[in-house]
Amino acid sequence: MTTIRKDERKAGLFWAQIEEGKKRPATKNQAKGKTVYGERVITEKKQEFRIWDPYRSKLSAALIRGLEAYGFEPDSTVLYLGASSGTTASHVSDLLDLEGMIYCIEFAPRVMRDLVQVCATRQNMIPLLADARYPETYNFVPELVDVLYQDVAQPNQAKILIQNAKRFLRPGGTAYVAIKARSIDVAAKPKRIFQREEKTLTQSGFTIVDRITLEPFTADHVFISAIYGENL
Repeated sequence: MTTIRKDERKAGLFWAQIEEGKKRPATKNQAKGKTVYGERVITEKKQEFRIWDPYRSKLSAALIRGLEAYGFEPDSTVLYLGASSGTTASHVSDLLDLEGMIYCIEFAPRVMRDLVQVCATRQNMIPLLADARYPETYNFVPELVDVLYQDVAQPNQAKILIQNAKRFLRPGGTAYVAIKARSIDVAAKPKRIFQREEKTLTQSGFTIVDRITLEPFTADHVFISAIYGENL
């Protein structure tokens, strides 16, 4: 029998004991009766909880691997770069109340169609067809955000995060980036790539809090969390 318990340190997050010795993050479904990617749903005390698959979401994997920096609050404003079809973004939506908001940037029109369908069932998600490399093209995001989340498979991942942080992330805000080594340089050793990207971030005003490898859930990735502006 699966049991659900609230995480007292991380707002909106729950943990599901799915079998002996195995826990998974879970979120309370903001779109009751609907799933996004075929995820398992547990009903307890008339509440629906979506099991957050770490093989489909790098943020879920990072939470399992011990992510400490947690910038999500019920009223947080989030800018999500590379929202794809909404798998992780929908769980972030669950973490927030209706006072919160997540702006979902996605570049691929085909994927955007799936994302729009997810956003249509959630009042705190807004889909934006745009390229994360050019934040000036979506300057209609109306406010400084509390959290900047990036999962964009591009060679210049650190630069993209920095450009968006300068324009949109409030001082003291939390940034997350899932760095994929093979998208940056297929020949270099992943460890060296991660060190280089991290150095670029620290030189641009980020204070690194977490650096988490995501094995066994996904290979050649490191998940970095950082606070913005502390060194400025």
